[in-house]
Amino acid sequence: MRSTGTAVEGGLGDRVPFLARLERDERSALLALGRPLTFDSRATLIHQHEPSTHVLLLIHGWTKVTAAAPNGYEALLALRGPGDIIGESSALTGNPRAATVTALEPVRAVALEHGRFHEFLTRFPNTSLQLLALTSGRMRAADRMRLESASLTVRERFAVLLLDLARTHGRRTEEGIEVAVPLSKQELAGSVGASREMVQRLLKELRDRKAVATGRRELVILRPEVLRQVARGAA
Repeated sequence: MRSTGTAVEGGLGDRVPFLARLERDERSALLALGRPLTFDSRATLIHQHEPSTHVLLLIHGWTKVTAAAPNGYEALLALRGPGDIIGESSALTGNPRAATVTALEPVRAVALEHGRFHEFLTRFPNTSLQLLALTSGRMRAADRMRLESASLTVRERFAVLLLDLARTHGRRTEEGIEVAVPLSKQELAGSVGASREMVQRLLKELRDRKAVATGRRELVILRPEVLRQVARGAA
């Protein structure tokens, strides 16, 4: 599949990662305080419930953020990529990790110990403000997801998810909008509170309608207008 290299309009530009919010000098100074780490695809960067000792600044590669319920169900909460910060909530509160973070592809990151991170925030108020703005945005996104879970059907939520992935992680190809982050059917299911079997049925329906094309961890949106109709409950 050959990409034209063009991001989907209204996509990545709407999602500003933490490091991109900082002035160049602040960003360089922050990264210089940490130590570089590398993770293989499917490696765990952070474990849910473990004590928190550091934050991670992602330099390259995409990760998934998941949380497991007592009954074993795993929900996909978010995707984090280059420029994002991970583990900032535990760093600020001192609480154990609230979620697990797993590499979807090879990842390069910088680990910054809590003490150094706190000291940096004290010395650079702009960084503190940008972190506050980021945290607030993530809370609003989580609230929106909870509202959608309560008010939409699984079919509608799945269409909203695919449109959101196309907007935030899509790139235009000759065939359509390719979702650049590799996600399994189970991971898609965990994002909308459905079973893997339900997601398989929904993808088959959308393939039959020529709305999407799928492969192994590959998803291309062919007709986003169909997904919009499904999201509105109109199709």
